[in-house]
Amino acid sequence: MIEQDHQRFRQIVKGKIRGDLRKFITRGELIGKEGKHLISIPVPGIDIPHFRYGDNSGGVGAGEGQEGQTVGQPGDAKGKGAQGGSEPGSHLMEVDVSLEELADILGEELCLPRIQPKGRKQITAIRDKYSGIRRVGPESLKHFKRTYREALKRQIMLGLYDPENPIIVPIKNDKRFRSWKEVLAPQSNAVILYMMDVSGSMGDEQKELVRIEAFWIDTWLRRNYKGIESRYIVHDVAAREVDKQTFYHLREDGGTKISSAFKTARALLDTHYDPAEWNIYIFHFSDGDNCSESDSRDCCRLLSEHLLPLSNLFGYCQVASAYGSGNFINVLHDMLPRRENLVTNRVNTKEDIYDSIKSFFLKGK
Repeated sequence: MIEQDHQRFRQIVKGKIRGDLRKFITRGELIGKEGKHLISIPVPGIDIPHFRYGDNSGGVGAGEGQEGQTVGQPGDAKGKGAQGGSEPGSHLMEVDVSLEELADILGEELCLPRIQPKGRKQITAIRDKYSGIRRVGPESLKHFKRTYREALKRQIMLGLYDPENPIIVPIKNDKRFRSWKEVLAPQSNAVILYMMDVSGSMGDEQKELVRIEAFWIDTWLRRNYKGIESRYIVHDVAAREVDKQTFYHLREDGGTKISSAFKTARALLDTHYDPAEWNIYIFHFSDGDNCSESDSRDCCRLLSEHLLPLSNLFGYCQVASAYGSGNFINVLHDMLPRRENLVTNRVNTKEDIYDSIKSFFLKGK
């Protein structure tokens, strides 16, 4: 019964999250509550009906009250202090939801198809498979049912078993343990390459939009692949690889040369990620400002000849900035039309992140 109530509670929680998913996606503070495998989500208080035990002697039904009398008449209160408000409070509780559950809710609500790895993008990983029983092994692998069965058989054979007082005490020779063997299992791997313009026109507000969107991109891709690696590249007029912390907090004052990031991405992929073994996802975040039209053309050439042929998906997300030109997305549309694995969108506010994620993964790439 407890298990049924718990399952019902989980379903109610999922329904609450699904109903408010657009709101949750825009909340950057959720990322700060991410644990190793769980994330804390605030949801309205949920009560599953249950019996409450206690003293039932009080109340109008057992006291001096009259039929139809309102419980708690005005003027009955004897408390002291400031005047209370007249509106009910908003009772919130935090529940822990696994990142897998969160990804499933995201996929169901956005109607995202499960990703199909392109080509032969599988490598072989070694894992343990429990396949038999043996007489020796660590206590952590002891098979309780088989051990009990052996002890029962021994006591019956020796005439020690008493049906009126069935006490079964295993001895050392009764113990049975699970055995395992190493097997080769196919495992789909993916690398996510994030690139971001950190020039002077990209401020803290723009970086917050990138941080929230990248969290949901990670969440969805990790649900679809067993192995994920994330790499980070920042650029102004020059590009370099950095760690995750630096990626989200670095800010420069220089100009913008987007091709520097694309060249660094190409070198990184050529060195570390064979497209025959890896699913490759590339996301570039910028305000659309670039140093020149010729550099924008170089970017399109690098995309067409090198990055797009390697990638499952190249996503370009243009975030609004008061200082950026916003023109690079138009260059991509003009010079690289109808490229199936090139997806572009604009994110002006946090409310746009919901539709941006949907457009990136709607084709199941």
